[in-house]
Amino acid sequence: MMVDVLVGLLPVMVMAVVVFRWSAVVEVGLCVLACLASEWLLNLVQKKPQTLGDFSAVVTGLLLGLSLPSGSSWYICVIGSVVAIGIGKAAFGGLGMNLFNPAMVGRAFVMLSFASQLGASAYVVTDSDVTVLSQATPLTIAKQYASDLAAGREVAGNVEHQLQAAEKFWPLFIGQVNGSLGETSAIALLLGGIYMCLRRAAAWQIPLGALLAGFVCAALARWTDLTPFTALRHLISGSFLLGAFFIATDPVTSPISSLGKFIFGLGVGIFTVLIRLFSGYPEGVMFAVLLMNAAVPLIDRWAVPKPMGAG
Repeated sequence: MMVDVLVGLLPVMVMAVVVFRWSAVVEVGLCVLACLASEWLLNLVQKKPQTLGDFSAVVTGLLLGLSLPSGSSWYICVIGSVVAIGIGKAAFGGLGMNLFNPAMVGRAFVMLSFASQLGASAYVVTDSDVTVLSQATPLTIAKQYASDLAAGREVAGNVEHQLQAAEKFWPLFIGQVNGSLGETSAIALLLGGIYMCLRRAAAWQIPLGALLAGFVCAALARWTDLTPFTALRHLISGSFLLGAFFIATDPVTSPISSLGKFIFGLGVGIFTVLIRLFSGYPEGVMFAVLLMNAAVPLIDRWAVPKPMGAG
């Protein structure tokens, strides 16, 4: 299953290298190495058998690295990886017993600890030779536009011009926009996600629920002028597809039954859009997944399958 996840992430990683060049290789590679080293050391200290061969640490490092912006400092990659393996997985007893997605635990830790280095401004590098880094992320632009309208302020000309560029479908679909390393290309995420669903490495009910709920909530937000983005653009912007196909579908931290998985996906989609619209963060996938991870035991109680032949 972990190998299938790695294969599914291959087109995402390729697009990350195409868009962000050497920075993507360095950051993702550092996260993977730090995760492997953390797992090896923790197993050694706890006198447990080494588990590097199950590739779970590689998947955690890959997802963590792809969730970071280009140009993140080396210590952010290392600290996030150590927290992901140490607190996100080993503290619960290891693979199969963790309540929260390890990669998102590490990402949340560094996000809250290094807010100035991982905030919206961290994505814009004006002196970079990578073209997309000179512009804000699409969700940041949409957030600024909606905030100006809500506060009754006149929208700045540069914001309106950036919004027109950010609304274009083709750059969002292909990946010619700014964002975290693994979130820019919708086509790469869809290809990898569909492959994982066909291989049953990911439960299709979770991305289906997330996409349906996200589309409905984003459509309502557009209808009520809470966002300038259409529902479709919300789905292909930011980390929505990365979260729906690769993060929320973690079998350890998602419900057991098919109905429970669908409910879980619905929650991820709803919370993602709500956090995007009403919080100070332009993105909400990370917190949405962690919130729904905490609700998994309750969802499993709600969605107990009826045994064959039961009345």
